[in-house]
Amino acid sequence: MKKDKEQEVLLRWRMVLGKFSSGKLSLSLSARQRKMEAALDFIYSREYAGRGIWKGAKQQGTLDPSQLTVPSWIKEIKKLFPEETIKTIEKHALEKYKIKEIIEDKEILKNLEPDFDLLKMLLTFKGHLNRDVLDEAKKIIAAVVEEIKRELSRYVRQVLSGRLNRLRRSNWKVAHNFDWKNTIKKNLKHYHREYKTVLPETLCFFSQVKKTMPWEIILCVDQSGSMLESVIYSSVLASIFSGMPALSVKLIIFDTSVVDLTAYIDDPVEILMGVQLGGGTNIGRAMMYCEQLINYPHRTILVLITDFCEGAPPRVLYNSCRRLVEAGVRLLGLVALDEDVHPVYDKEITGNLSSLGMDIAALTPKELTQWLKNVLS
Repeated sequence: MKKDKEQEVLLRWRMVLGKFSSGKLSLSLSARQRKMEAALDFIYSREYAGRGIWKGAKQQGTLDPSQLTVPSWIKEIKKLFPEETIKTIEKHALEKYKIKEIIEDKEILKNLEPDFDLLKMLLTFKGHLNRDVLDEAKKIIAAVVEEIKRELSRYVRQVLSGRLNRLRRSNWKVAHNFDWKNTIKKNLKHYHREYKTVLPETLCFFSQVKKTMPWEIILCVDQSGSMLESVIYSSVLASIFSGMPALSVKLIIFDTSVVDLTAYIDDPVEILMGVQLGGGTNIGRAMMYCEQLINYPHRTILVLITDFCEGAPPRVLYNSCRRLVEAGVRLLGLVALDEDVHPVYDKEITGNLSSLGMDIAALTPKELTQWLKNVLS
């Protein structure tokens, strides 16, 4: 029993260290175990090369499996490892070892499991994809976005529906709202001579419900590379919010330029495919553009999502913020809108904006929904 345990430990170390440890960890590997070692070696031997170890070493002939290519490697790991391990290996391949073949071959993409990490990688490199690969990448992006939207939509509607339903017109067709004068007037043609009375076919009522202006929500999103996750969640949330009653939603994306994507708000995939990550940042210009969109300041919420690393003189940003607060607009500055909320941001600028009246936070999408619920109450 003890010997079996020792063998298991040695086998794990052999898998971790790779085939170059075979001299010190001489084990009799089964055919399946040799395949597992080869699949792991395909990725993690890059660690040796990166450190200048084994580079150019001549290897003797072996009984190893045939040399793997990226497509065959992906199929191999799917057969050899459990799902959680596969996700970890694929993530390392994409992020740590930058195996670009994974995003340059349509057949490879078809074999990858759509998830959030793959979504981020495809959006980061989408400018380098050829047309065939781009079409397949778009399918993956659509699948992941739909899953995010499905999960968030249930939560958002559950939290906000109660607050927004009260803005709808109530049932005012009750007895004390009956308009008898207009009812008689509209039904005179239905006078019945035998009964000597009007038999109304149309009833009229007074409306005593005060009309309420909808809330306007403006999402103003920095598209710099560090804000990728925030851009993803912003586009999905904008789509969800826009489908809710009593909410009018606008989506603005910016770097040094400002792009109004409100017309595409129902299609977050199209928005993400059009985002250009990176570049400079001019937050003040984006805020000034948003000022022009506001119709009812006291019924407007402006959510600015950025790391606040302003590339232009911050005076323009401060002045815009001051004007918006004085007009009655509710301002929220998000240094992150994602599930991790571990942001890097300019503390001096956020401190100054906070003193001017902007709420500053790092929130998950669900926490943002709760914040909106409090404002709408």
